[in-house]
Amino acid sequence: MTALILYATHEGQTGKIARFVETELRKAGVETRLADALDTTTDIDFAGVDTVILAAPVHERRHPKLFEAFLTAQQEALERRRTLMLSVSLSAAFPEGLEEAEEYLIEMKMRCRFDPDAEALVAGAVRTSKYDYFASQLVRHVVLRDRDYDPAQGEYEFTDWAALRKTLSDFLATTPTSQDA
Repeated sequence: MTALILYATHEGQTGKIARFVETELRKAGVETRLADALDTTTDIDFAGVDTVILAAPVHERRHPKLFEAFLTAQQEALERRRTLMLSVSLSAAFPEGLEEAEEYLIEMKMRCRFDPDAEALVAGAVRTSKYDYFASQLVRHVVLRDRDYDPAQGEYEFTDWAALRKTLSDFLATTPTSQDA
């Protein structure tokens, strides 16, 4: 089986998640290709790819517009393969934010007319060193409002790596191998 891992990242956490996915898939014996969907200099080739794992962050209530445009443009190629969408957000880090995180994913699927075979809400990270004043205030007073974390504490990674590993394992267990197809 060959898996293409397509990701978009703003502050680096989704890129870290994509590299983790790549490592886990290789451990499971899956051939992988890793590509940044926002890198317009990269030619993304679906030839020989059985499975596509997509990972994108949510900022200001949506996934990157260029990522969504990519999904829309590549809809036919994606529909011919098993897909797993990893939606990365801080809202997914908190039980009271899961409904909101789910809404981000639903809205993206509606805008792109794309429905992955599997999906997961993945908690992101606070990257205070990457924020300007406006972004830091937005994170503090909008994204993390009334939640049990103060961004003044600095950088913090909410990603649950064990849960992500299980998501990947479960997805692979339901994905036919090339011999099964």
